[in-house]
Amino acid sequence: MKYFTYDHPFPLESGASLPGITVAYHTYGRLNEDGSNVVWVCHALTANSDVVHWWPGVVGEKAPVNPEEHFIVCANILGSCYGSTGPLSVDPAKTALPGAAPRLVDPLYRYPGEGAPYYADFPLITIRDMVNAHILLRKHLGINKIHLLMGGSMGGYQALEWSVMEREVVGQLFLIATSPAESAWGIAVHTAQRLAVEADSSFRDNDPHAGSRGLKAARAIGILTYRNYGIMVQKQTDPDTEKIDGYKASSYIEYQGDKLVSRFNAACYWLLTKAMDSHQLARGRGANLDAVLRGISQRTLVMGITSDILCPVEEQRHMAEHLPNATLVEMDSAYGHDGFMVEGNKIASHLRDWLHMEKVR
Repeated sequence: MKYFTYDHPFPLESGASLPGITVAYHTYGRLNEDGSNVVWVCHALTANSDVVHWWPGVVGEKAPVNPEEHFIVCANILGSCYGSTGPLSVDPAKTALPGAAPRLVDPLYRYPGEGAPYYADFPLITIRDMVNAHILLRKHLGINKIHLLMGGSMGGYQALEWSVMEREVVGQLFLIATSPAESAWGIAVHTAQRLAVEADSSFRDNDPHAGSRGLKAARAIGILTYRNYGIMVQKQTDPDTEKIDGYKASSYIEYQGDKLVSRFNAACYWLLTKAMDSHQLARGRGANLDAVLRGISQRTLVMGITSDILCPVEEQRHMAEHLPNATLVEMDSAYGHDGFMVEGNKIASHLRDWLHMEKVR
């Protein structure tokens, strides 16, 4: 993992400002001479910049996006806890060094005289703020053109915003399980998750583990929307008809909650779900959503998952209908929204075919 530090004020869409930011990122492969082989991957809610690790089959050796052919970049989003500036960064307002750029603090070690991290006091951020941080990194890396910009779910939100913000930079788009604006359904789900986090009395404590019980409950809510009735019944039904407690489905939800708590932070989760709610391509652009979509002229592969109840395929159909140069693929998968992570081989097959069509045109 590498780090890019921007030691200048970073204005946020909310009107607040950070005195500086750090962006953690991974790169794979090499930039070719004419800079035409860049693939930038935008990650989803609780992922990190190590895309080869979390998207096997899609990115990596022998995948359609591979370091032999491409210069692959993935940056950790602003507000996360995996290296970029966020709630675990030291708050300059709480330090003895006013104006110091925020940096990630080791949650197991307190820095004498340097104050404390932001935790729940970190200012609100939006998807556009995240993209502005990506753009700073793009310029730092000397990238003038992104051949393919891709992302799933919240990663797709970033890719869509970026395609509007820098039309001349983004060449092609691959969007999966995503939409051009957060739906009322998605906002309602996120609100329920934040209520769970806020119900944990420790959430406002100045501690890296604050809100952990609430985060576990929020993850439980999320799992119910990432999967669906069919896959839950198929995978988590108990064969023992005599049980009156200790059900397999309950253990699965507990396990998923504990897994997230062990690797993520409640303040970051709360903040990033707020950022997802902010996703609206039409905001401030003097046009309705469909008109903004019609202005995205890049060649685009749009992929939906037939069993997705969080970002249903009707949202991808709507995008493909209004994007002027879009190909729509509806992928069958029992895994719901999580299919964009689980079905790497299926996704790779469709992506490879679409990329091949570009070469033979």
